[in-house]
Amino acid sequence: MKTIQRFSVSAFVVAALLGLGGCSGMSTQEKNTAVGAGAGAVVGAVLTGGSTAGTVGGAAVGGVIGHEVGKK
Repeated sequence: MKTIQRFSVSAFVVAALLGLGGCSGMSTQEKNTAVGAGAGAVVGAVLTGGSTAGTVGGAAVGGVIGHEVGKK
């Protein structure tokens, strides 16, 4: 594995662990909003070929959907 790839994988793992630790004090609705935003960002990036607008738009739409799903 090349040095850049190793660094990228390591950075992703560290970011994921820190992100998961940050969710410990969140309510269920807040967690659903965060998961929705993350999933929406990934889907938006994939559908638009990695454009910034697609990623941000996907995150916004996913966050709203996650927020609404989390309501009681």
